[in-house]
Amino acid sequence: MKLCFRWYGESDPVTLGEIRQIPGMKSIVTAVYATPVGEVWRREDILRAKALCLENGMTMEVIESVPVHEDIKLGLPTREKYADAYAENIRRLGEADVKCICYNFMPVFDWLRTDLHECCSDGSNALAYHAETLSRLDPRKVSLPGWDESYTPEELGGLLERYRGMTRERLFENLVWFLDRIMPACNEVGIDMAVHPDDPPWNVFGLPRTLSTEDDFDRLFRAVPNPHNGMTFCIGSLGAGRGNDLIHMAEKYAAAGRIPFAHLRNIRYTGDTDFSESGHLSSEGSLDMAGIVRALVAGGFDGYVRPDHGRNIWGEDGKPGYGLYDRALGATYLNGLFEMAEYAKEGKQ
Repeated sequence: MKLCFRWYGESDPVTLGEIRQIPGMKSIVTAVYATPVGEVWRREDILRAKALCLENGMTMEVIESVPVHEDIKLGLPTREKYADAYAENIRRLGEADVKCICYNFMPVFDWLRTDLHECCSDGSNALAYHAETLSRLDPRKVSLPGWDESYTPEELGGLLERYRGMTRERLFENLVWFLDRIMPACNEVGIDMAVHPDDPPWNVFGLPRTLSTEDDFDRLFRAVPNPHNGMTFCIGSLGAGRGNDLIHMAEKYAAAGRIPFAHLRNIRYTGDTDFSESGHLSSEGSLDMAGIVRALVAGGFDGYVRPDHGRNIWGEDGKPGYGLYDRALGATYLNGLFEMAEYAKEGKQ
């Protein structure tokens, strides 16, 4: 297991100097944030980010993310040029020794929550999702921290209109087309693509989702069997779908070599589809964190792991989900879980 931490570049209030002090921290997960979606990243921007990480004693081996242009998801004729630009970004990141790219194929919206500061019983605040609240939201006015791109209300309205009539099947076909187009670049430089599951794992605002269940990922790996086609095993996203057996999926996909990257965090179920994000500890939420880590280790997982969304604790007024303190606590907890699981696998006392 290679422990890493997401960093939003030089404007991030969480500094590399702070991240490096987390025990066992090996690598930074970041991106080039100033380049518009669909364009080729400048080599000097990639190398500067890498140099800053190395100066602080950490590598930059995972990029989250290189956003996929909406024209690719929509299957428009312009997707050709955007896929070619994406492939060039893969090659340039390979030159900088990047090993994995996390990306998603969710239409318009990345991860979606309805409350960014839900009050917790311990005085912290966290991200939460409530279906009733979502039903009252105007999708043209939704914005979340951590998104790779943002739109004006007019742009959002136009984009939503372009997706009218998009089906789950067509979206999946467009994903397969995209992967087939970029796999040669991945083969060339040895980069794994780690697609993020739908978050939450159901349709939102009438937009289809395509990677929400075990069956969905089985279908994807059959359609694109290239070993560089993998998943980001995000247990908070998959766990929001109550039918997903995370322990089974963890061992199955780890053993198949399909998990180059994992997002590990906990959520607490508060309704049929409602949930709030919680501390990473198993008892803090509804997911068996220890069991999931044991399953990953049993399956031979040796990829990258980062603590995912954290609460704001101890008075920190950080980017919702991406403050320092709770993610640092999550990282140390994950260190312990992996150490014990690996000891058990090796038969150590």
